[in-house]
Formats: sequence, structure tokens, C-alpha cells
Amino acid sequence: MTVSSTESPTQRPPLADPFPEGSVAAVEQAADGHTVLTVDRSHLLDVLRRLREKPELACDLLADVCGVDYPDREQRFDVVYHLGSLEHGHRFRVKVPLGEDDPVVPSAVGIWKAADWFEREAFDMFGIRFQGHPDLRRILTHEAFHGHPLRKDYDPSQRWLLTEKDTMAPRWATEDQPDDEHMDTVVLNLGPSHPATHGTLRTVVRLDGEHIVKAECEIGYLHRCFEKMSETHGWQQVIPYTDRLNYCSSMINGVGFALTVEKMLGIEAPPRAQVVRVILSELSRIMDHAVCLGANLVDLGALTNFWYFFQIREEIYGLLEKCAGGRLTVSYARIGGLAHDVPADFEDEVRKLLDSIPKFLDDVETLVTTNRIFRDRTEGVGVISGEEALAWGWTGPCLRASGIPYDVRKAHPYMGYENYDFEVPVATTGDTYARYLVRMEEMRQSLRIVRQALDNLPDGPVITDDHHVALPPKEKVYTEMESLIWHFKLIFEGIPVPAGEAYGFTEGANGELGYYVVSDGGGKPHRIKVRPPCFAIYQAFPKILEGLMIPDAIAILGSLNIIAGELDR
Repeated sequence: MTVSSTESPTQRPPLADPFPEGSVAAVEQAADGHTVLTVDRSHLLDVLRRLREKPELACDLLADVCGVDYPDREQRFDVVYHLGSLEHGHRFRVKVPLGEDDPVVPSAVGIWKAADWFEREAFDMFGIRFQGHPDLRRILTHEAFHGHPLRKDYDPSQRWLLTEKDTMAPRWATEDQPDDEHMDTVVLNLGPSHPATHGTLRTVVRLDGEHIVKAECEIGYLHRCFEKMSETHGWQQVIPYTDRLNYCSSMINGVGFALTVEKMLGIEAPPRAQVVRVILSELSRIMDHAVCLGANLVDLGALTNFWYFFQIREEIYGLLEKCAGGRLTVSYARIGGLAHDVPADFEDEVRKLLDSIPKFLDDVETLVTTNRIFRDRTEGVGVISGEEALAWGWTGPCLRASGIPYDVRKAHPYMGYENYDFEVPVATTGDTYARYLVRMEEMRQSLRIVRQALDNLPDGPVITDDHHVALPPKEKVYTEMESLIWHFKLIFEGIPVPAGEAYGFTEGANGELGYYVVSDGGGKPHRIKVRPPCFAIYQAFPKILEGLMIPDAIAILGSLNIIAGELDR
């Protein structure tokens, strides 16, 4: 494994004449740094291919595909593609307007493999059909579900019962075995009722002995429809919902959402709030990696290590509880800063963690890193190349374990990350062992960031003084009429976020955590689409499994760190 400090700053892409005349209806440079292209669906694939293949554009990452519903507009729907170039730092947003009577666009699966599940989600939630998709069916809801939940006219009180006959079964699971097969194969469910499949995940496999011939995933029905709930709540009220996405590092979720809305408002949190956000986000990253590796090692039979990792988690939880009052889902971030200042002993408590955590990491490395059994179970298992991982939309530690040093904190710095001295751990083998090594080193790099942030923690407020955004201090509300009015308006009307859109993205514990936010100028979001990093990662799991054995499936799954809350939302 190596470390990289390569930065790829955001740049404006060269758009002199990359597309045929008439293929792009409009080009706009958005305030969030994206180049926005509005495209007719007849030209969509040509535009997407050129964005992917032209060397000066090289959009190798399909970050997300989603739908937006504008029921009062003649062309009711937008299909929105978010693309990125890891080489150049370019960011594109491609929008395709569609009418309600014919919501059909060509599938982009032939350009990026990542389009597979992204398109299925847009079909499930909005009824947008992707012509040429190899397997266009529901993914977040079940086959007995009626309607499309994220359309504005869908009644969220409806309930649709899932019966056994509607349970997902791949076509090949019900087909007769070909006559030329040399022996009988067996169809088996891995999960969901097994501790090693971590919650709601279910993988259907066809086995030839213990070798997996075919596999297909079901992500479960945990679905709370975070995005639907967000449309009925004020901007600040969304933050408790964001915390329940990746609940292993909830602080990062809230900070990412707050940064996106702050970008739309044209404000920044005070310096002290930004540094505290960095400290708690990096400690949350450590906690997330600790739970991931600890659980993965339990799955492989190395139970002792879990207690070392769990101790790290508990001690960080103690700090979060002092700051926010909550442990698992802290709801501490606010648009414009933080809910309140950190406790008086914050610096002392963080320094205790800086002293104690490395000892636990050292103990795990002593037990595991050169352990012959662990290496036999993980080296060469679940290999995916960097090119393949990027095609599937992978980001975060899993992508860096395959040799690609993409980290949002370096490529598109936010919250002052460009001022911190840290390195990006990279491995080259792309296997389960590499994913372990990358996460272990990332925890040490996070400690390095925390130490620098703590040494430069400024004094001052932790929330903006713009009372269009943040509540005035309580003592002023009780004594000043103007403050009372601001308080009243924010509580009853919400933050007046200007009409428009933005895609904000941060480095979550699993990779690029993105929020595509659309505002109609009111006190509630018109649309929030979250880009959960493990959604793209998990869709590649069945392909990785082919030819491997059942114990390999367990080792690989734990190394991917699939969190059901952000996967299914």
C-alpha cells in the first residue's frame, strides 16, 4: 500500500465545440461548480458518450442518476445525471426534460455500469423508463408496490403488502438447469436472516458445489423514503433524517447536507464551527472504519479484534454525547454551523482520544495484518480493478484499495481541508485484504487531521449571525422585537432558500456522499436526492462473487461496508 497527496482541483471544462450542433439545448455554469447541459433525449447517449470518451472531458465517474418532478410544468420530469472527471476535476450535470405522457430515455448502462441501479431507482421512484436497460424493475420497493412514491401526487399514506409470491427471484433461479451441466446446482439464499449479511441484505446464489455460478442481490425493504419525508419538513428539520442514513458516522451526513444548503444560501459557517465539524467528522470516520473492520473480522472468526475496535467506537461516542446529547444519531450539525458550542473540556477529551486510539490500532495490526489465516481468507479474494471499480461508480476506501487515489477532501476541498497536511492511502491489489489495509491507514490519517485541527481551533461563535438562517439567541428573543420576529418566521416559515439547485458532495466514510438539492424558494425542499456511496458499491457485488465460494462472499461483503440505512434510505 502507498499513500498519495495528489490533488485535482475543480476546473472549468473546455467546451469550445465538444458536441455536434443542436445536440445541447443549453449550457450553464452553475454556482455549485457544475457545468449544466440541457439535452433532448434524442441526443442524450451521444452527449454522454462524448463526455465519457473525449480526453479533455474524460467523465469516468457517473456519480448519480435521478428524477425530479415538476407537476406544474409542461415537461413534468427532469432526468438528471451527475458526472465527474477524476483526471481533470470537471463536474457536469446533464438534464433531460420529459413529458408525463412519454417519460422514456435511452439507458446509459452501455456507457457506465453504474447506471444499472441508478436507473432502476429512477424508474421505481418516478416511473421514468430507460429504454434498453437490461433489467428494468423496482429496486427500493417490491414488485407488489403500486405507483411511484416520489411523484408529487403520490399519497404517502398508502400501504402495499408484500407476500411470498412477490418476493424477488431471479429468472435463472426458477429456470431448469441446462442438460449439459455436469452436475446438479442448488439455489440458495445468503441472508437476510444471518448475522454475516448484516441486516436487510439478501443475495440469491446458484451453487455448483460450494462455488457460486450466479448471484443477484436484493437490498431489503428498510426503506423509510428519506427523500419523501424531506419534502414535508423544513430545511433544518431534515438533519435528523440525514443522521439515519449512515448511522455509523452520522455527523458526516449532517455536515454534508448543511454544506450543500449553505452553498445555495451563499453563506459559510463560522471558522470555529468548521474546525469542530472537521474534528467530529474525522473521529466519526475512524468510528465507521472501526465498526466495518471489527464486524468483518467477526465474520471471519477473529472475534478478539472486535473488542479493540468497539472500545474506539465507545470512547468517540462519549465525546459525541458530550457535544450533542446523542450518541448514534447526533443531529449536531445545523445549516450555518452547529447546534451549540462544544463543552468546556472538549480539547482535553479529544487529546485523550488522540493518545488512546493508536494503541488499539497497534494491537489489531499485531493480531491481524500478518496473520496467516486472515491473509489466506482475504488476499486475492474479491478482486476488482481500478478501471472496473470506477465503471461501477465506486468511490472511497474501496476505490482507493483498487489503486485510484480519489478522495473528495483532496480533489474538491471543503471546510478548509486544503490546509491540512494528510495523505490518501492507496493499495493496488483491489482485494479484501487491500480494503482492510486502506481503512487501517485512513484511521491514522484521520487522527493526523484531528490533531492539526485541534491545535488550530479558533474561538468565536459556532452558528451564523444571519437570522434569515439561524435562530437568534434566546435572550434576544425575549428582549428584542426584531429577534422575536425572526424567531417566529424561522419556526413557522422555515429558511427561505433561494430557488435553484446544487449538488454538494463530501468524503463520507464509504466514499462520495452527495446531496442534489432543489429549492422552489420556500421553507421546505422541493427535492433532495442523496447519493449514498455504498449503493453504487453494492451493485457490483454479484459480479465479484461469480466463481468464488460461499466463505469468500462473507469476507467480501464485510469489506465493502454496506450500511442499510444509506443503501435503502
